[in-house]
Amino acid sequence: MSRTAVVILNYNGEKLLRDFLPSVVQHSPQAEVIVADNGSTDGSLAVLEQSFPNLRVIRLDQNYGFCGGYNRALQQVDADYYVLLNSDVEVTSGWLAPLIATLDNQPEAAAIQPKVLAWAHKDLFEYAGAGGGFIDFLGYPFCRGRIFKTVETDNQQYNDIRQIFWATGACLMIRREAYHRFGGLDEDLFAHMEEIDLCWKLQRANTQVWYNGQSTVYHVGAGTLGYESPRKTYLNFRNNLILLYKHLAWHEFILVMLCRGVLDWVAAFTFLLQGQANNFTAVLRAHLDFIKRLPQTHKKRNALQKAYPSYSKKTIYSRSILLQYYALGRKHFSSLPDTQNYT
Repeated sequence: MSRTAVVILNYNGEKLLRDFLPSVVQHSPQAEVIVADNGSTDGSLAVLEQSFPNLRVIRLDQNYGFCGGYNRALQQVDADYYVLLNSDVEVTSGWLAPLIATLDNQPEAAAIQPKVLAWAHKDLFEYAGAGGGFIDFLGYPFCRGRIFKTVETDNQQYNDIRQIFWATGACLMIRREAYHRFGGLDEDLFAHMEEIDLCWKLQRANTQVWYNGQSTVYHVGAGTLGYESPRKTYLNFRNNLILLYKHLAWHEFILVMLCRGVLDWVAAFTFLLQGQANNFTAVLRAHLDFIKRLPQTHKKRNALQKAYPSYSKKTIYSRSILLQYYALGRKHFSSLPDTQNYT
């Protein structure tokens, strides 16, 4: 059994494998590096056979999405710690050691992420993960180093080691037991926000999610779906509603939905006014599909809330990040009020 396994889920990522896999192999000597192929139809498997003949490859028979792909692959991986690593991530020398050390020294920590910087602009934080993820009481996720479309320059302001609410799925190290305790990632989500859901479950189980800024990786971002993709818009809006329904108490859910019912449609009509009719339609589809999925989501909600009825909410931001950002112009984490629990 490997103590740490770095597992890269690949789907038609032939070029990404050529560009980024060498850095992972070079800089991960203390781990087994595995590529799980999600039914690729390009030349990915040929690249692996020719350029990385000694690397273990798990071949899945079709594209099961991010969630289903990892769930099936990790059932076949025997390691104490899993690292879920995107195929468009460049790692750095010594990147694994600080993450492993934190989990070794913090038994209550179930998962951890490194500092995530932008591959194209290595002095900037990257959208997906940045300096550690948080969520406000209305369910809007944000990060230290990135709030909505504002990203900060890395001036080593987030080189600390600390608790966060969610760790990015672009580079997520998690204990094997913690991953399988909840059946892995929720496959109803398919992709996007699945790591927030998993980290929320870890919080409910009174375990912790951590960030270690002594480890750095560089992420291309939007490698599968662009940031303006209607498919991405649909998944983000739908999956966010599923998360809220699963995790919030009834009185919290009702209050939040009264607000979100307005805010989501403000976002939708903003898309329309900007000429993005497909994104407007994506928001509509997201709400309709959320309603269609309520019976199966309700079963998951009941099971989750029965097993873990109470948990610490200290890493949930008690104010509205939308209000702070758009109305009050507070675009950096350091400018947000009432973050004493998070710094």
